[in-house]
Parts: sequence; structure tokens; C-alpha cells
Amino acid sequence: MKKVVLLRHGESVWNKENRFTGWTDVDLSPQGVEEAKEAGRLLKAEGFHFDMAYTSYLKRAIKTLHTVLEEMDQLWIPEEKNWRLNEKHYGMLQGLNKAETAAKYGDEQVKIWRRSYDVAPTALSPDDERSPYQAACYRHVNRADLPLTEALIHTVNRIVPYWENTIVPSLKTRDEIIIAAHGNSLRGIIKHIKHISDADIIGLNLPTAVPYLFVFDDNMNLVEDRFLGDPEKIKALMEAVANQGKAK
Repeated sequence: MKKVVLLRHGESVWNKENRFTGWTDVDLSPQGVEEAKEAGRLLKAEGFHFDMAYTSYLKRAIKTLHTVLEEMDQLWIPEEKNWRLNEKHYGMLQGLNKAETAAKYGDEQVKIWRRSYDVAPTALSPDDERSPYQAACYRHVNRADLPLTEALIHTVNRIVPYWENTIVPSLKTRDEIIIAAHGNSLRGIIKHIKHISDADIIGLNLPTAVPYLFVFDDNMNLVEDRFLGDPEKIKALMEAVANQGKAK
């Protein structure tokens, strides 16, 4: 059996402020650090011994991964960073408060921007300071691949080839891997693995730092998937994520 743990990063400072974050490289909040530590303790108690780790270029995911592995005494394992695991790019929404934006444009419009499959927010200008064109970490990425905004379909289209061409082949020689990334990049992987429809993926909300276990047979057929932790607590956390984009 092959095991893959998907882990959304712990609460970031902009999660705490209820802002659209996207590719903005914000740090974990103190609560986010504690969430990551708790996830690490849970995974250690569950007996996981990871062979490989994957994460994005964004520090909130990187620090979550390192905090988890430190709690597990597994900081030594190999690690790969890739921009394709980054969060969905929110374009001109990045930095705006979700509730304030909902009050201005309506809950339904913000839900469309946050969760619809094929409607993207207004794109950034290439010379905007928030543009990935301006960040040193993307200087070796083909500019044509770098988004200035995305809908989930675009996130899926960049993450699925990485899953199929990099992560799945790595499981031929490994038994347990962890992917620390973001709500929408992980939703893209989950959509692909579970064959979730374009319409139904809107309803999937991933809470911060709650491990989501996928078990596959040796032919990469899905055998089991489940969140690790208290089901009632996880349900409440998922509802809180769903409510972030509503006007107060």
C-alpha cells in the first residue's frame, strides 16, 4: 500500500485577517505554527514514516512542512519545492479582505471568485508588485506559465501534470509521502484523484493543518481516503472555511 498525506498549511497572518492571499508570500500566524505542531504530533502518533516531502514556493507551506517534520523527528527526509503546488492566484483580489469584498460585491460573487471552477478574478498587471514576474523565485519559470490570475480550472491544469509526472512516479520507490501546500492546489489534486465533478468541487473546503490521508494499492488505485483527527472538530473547521467569504 502507498500512503499520501495532503496537508494545507497552518493559519497564515492573512488567513487570520481574512484576506485573499493567493501567491502573496505571507508567513504563518502564531496559531498557524501551533496547528502545524499539532499536525506533526498527530502524524507521529499515527505512526507515519515519510520517505519524501513536497511543498510549494510559499513560506506558509514550507514552514508548515518543516514544523510538522520537526515534531516527527523527520526533518532529514528529502524535499522538493515546486511552484505548481502554489495556491490559486487571486489576481487583483490579493490582499483584499474577504468579508469587506463580499459586502461590496455580494456573497455570491465572492463565492464565485473563491470557489467557482472556471471564473477568474481580474488579472494583475505584469508590472504590479504582486505579480510573479517581479519575484526572484520565479525567474527560472517560463513566463508564459506564470499566472496573473486563475480560476480553479487553471490551478488544476498546472497541478495534475505535476501529480502524474512527478509525484506518482516517486511512489514506485516510496511508501509514504507528504504534500504540504494550499487549499486550492490540494483541491485540484483531490478533484483529480476522486474524479469529483466541476460542480461538486465548489463544496470542498479544506481546513488549515488537518492531515488528509489517501491510501492507494500498488497500482495507484484509491483504496481509502479520510481526514485524521476528531470528526466533529474537522466538520466545524470546514464550515468556518466555507464562511470566510461571506459579508458579516
